[in-house]
Amino acid sequence: MLYALAVFLTAGTLTMNVQGTAAPGPRFFPILVCILLYGVATALTVSVLRSPSVPDTRKHPDHGNFSDDMLRDLAGLPAQKSPAGPAGTWRTYSDWRTVGLVLLGVVVFTAVLNLLGWILSAAFLFWIICYALGSRRPVFDAGVSLLFASAIQLAFNAGLGLNLPSGFLGGLL
Repeated sequence: MLYALAVFLTAGTLTMNVQGTAAPGPRFFPILVCILLYGVATALTVSVLRSPSVPDTRKHPDHGNFSDDMLRDLAGLPAQKSPAGPAGTWRTYSDWRTVGLVLLGVVVFTAVLNLLGWILSAAFLFWIICYALGSRRPVFDAGVSLLFASAIQLAFNAGLGLNLPSGFLGGLL
């Protein structure tokens, strides 16, 4: 999925209609993101191919809800090999709930960006990603998400001179 996203973003970046010859230009950061996506996708692929494993979903009473793999990693112990399935097949695991929530967040973000503006739609996206990745402090996450989205808005406006969509808050900001 990361490779598909990287190819999609690469195609969008290369076909972007750019006016002017500013340096570093509007393609600079999207190209960096594409390179980063290709690198992360390659690193994850190599990691899964070298040591496929299934996360420990057992409950550990009185010791928190920590997986055996995470505790081994924190202790600096070598990872245990996951048993292979029949006929040499690998047992793997995908957290489709998390993937679905993040995908839902991105779809909602793009759908409401022009209506709500960057600050509110990005804050929602950051919040839903925090929730999808397991955070259970929704009020704190909402506050940090608003702060982070606002800081990005300021950085783009003041630092780069680029205006992100302001939505219905345009007259107030």
